[in-house]
Amino acid sequence: VQLVESGGGLVQAGGSLRLSCAASGGAFDTYSRVAWFRQAPGKEREFVAAMRWSGGTTSYADSVKGRFAISRDNAKNTVYLQMNSLKPEDTGVYFCAGGFGTTFIQTMGAARRYDHWGQGTQVTVSS
Repeated sequence: VQLVESGGGLVQAGGSLRLSCAASGGAFDTYSRVAWFRQAPGKEREFVAAMRWSGGTTSYADSVKGRFAISRDNAKNTVYLQMNSLKPEDTGVYFCAGGFGTTFIQTMGAARRYDHWGQGTQVTVSS
């Protein structure tokens, strides 16, 4: 399965963007969990949001709770990240990822729990 992100761009602080992650060569439901991570220049990759595929349980980083929402469209084989009230500190490259095997809520935010990654899409929030 290949994951391809899109929807990034330049937006002013307070604005919104919706990122998409499309799966090709397979279905998203082959994963037990999907997630979004981001990486700002000079910083390590950090967890943003995740969803356990069965049941749809979600998890968010504290820094994005109440502003971002992860969702999916099974028919379109796509996962989304709706980002509202964007801040300059949300700037970075956003990656989607899929993981196999048992999903534990406590470790949904750990990058090591994901097996496939997309190439990323740039999000820049200006002040």
